[in-house]
Amino acid sequence: MFTFSAVVQKENEQYISLCLELNISSQGKTIEEAVSNLKEAVELHIEREGIALPLKRPFLTTFKIAGKRSGEKEAQ
Repeated sequence: MFTFSAVVQKENEQYISLCLELNISSQGKTIEEAVSNLKEAVELHIEREGIALPLKRPFLTTFKIAGKRSGEKEAQ
């Protein structure tokens, strides 16, 4: 069994899921459905492309930028 990374974002009325290691995406009406559909898409992709496992995991980090939140007034 191998572990993959997924990012899930809400867009309008659905959730979009993205596998970071393979740059494959899927969608669903719920987070669980989006991830389940992504798992199926990743399994099919690995099988069809003959990809050797394990894959190297991506380096994931965060960063900050200056800015104001929506609705905030600019400081004077």
